[in-house]
Amino acid sequence: MAAEATLHLIPVWLGEAGGTEQLAPMSLEVVRQVRTFFVEHERSARRALRRMDPVFALDRIEMHVLDKDTDEATVRGYAELVRSSGAAAVLSESGMPCIADPGARLVAWAHRMNIEVRPHPGPSSLLLTLAASGLDGQHFMFHGYLPREAEERRRALRSIAQDAQRTGRTQLFIETPYRNDALLAELLRTVDGGLRLCIAAELMQPDVLLRTRTVNEWRTDPPALKDRRTVFALGR
Repeated sequence: MAAEATLHLIPVWLGEAGGTEQLAPMSLEVVRQVRTFFVEHERSARRALRRMDPVFALDRIEMHVLDKDTDEATVRGYAELVRSSGAAAVLSESGMPCIADPGARLVAWAHRMNIEVRPHPGPSSLLLTLAASGLDGQHFMFHGYLPREAEERRRALRSIAQDAQRTGRTQLFIETPYRNDALLAELLRTVDGGLRLCIAAELMQPDVLLRTRTVNEWRTDPPALKDRRTVFALGR
C-alpha cells in the first residue's frame, strides 16, 4: 500500500561551528520545500533553519513543539497533520533526530498511520564517538541520560561497568552539560580502573576533546567538561 505522506528526519549541527557542507544536500532541499516542522524548541529551530538558508522565509512555515511534555493525544494529532499536509519534517536540536529525542514518538505514530519515514544522513554524536573510541563497535549499548540522584546514578554506573567488564560491550551514555563534571567524578570514583573510557566533547567543533584512556589514567588528569556537549563510552 502506497504511503499517504512523508515524514522527514532532518539532522542539524552538533555545535555552533560549521556550515551547510556538513549537511546533506537532500536535507537542505527538503527544508526549503516543507511547510510543517516539529521541533523541541522554536527559537533554536528558527536559528537552525536560517543557518541552513540565510534567506529562509520563516513566515511561510508552521512550527509545532514536540518535547518530553507533549501528551500522546497531541502527538497523534501531529501524525494526522503530517498525513493531511503530505510532507513534514522533524528538526533535531542537535545531531540526529529521534535519538535521545522526543521525535521518536511521532515516528512511532507515523508507522501506524501508513506515513513514510525518511531519515536523512547527518551528524550523530553517538556514532562518531563509537567510531573514534577504539572500543567495540559491533556490540554496544546506549543508556541515554543517567539518573540525576547521586545514589541512583552510582548504581547505574556500577551496572554499566559490570556489563562492560562481563560482555565487552561498549557502553554509551550522556549527561546534561552542566552536570558533566559531577558524572565524570562519580564515574572515576566508582568503576574499575582498568576499563577504558572515551570522552568525546564538542564533536565537530574547533575545541573538540576526543580521547580514550583507562579510567586510572583519567583519574590523574580529569578534564573540565562543564557546559560542554559530551558523550561517554566505556569498555574493556
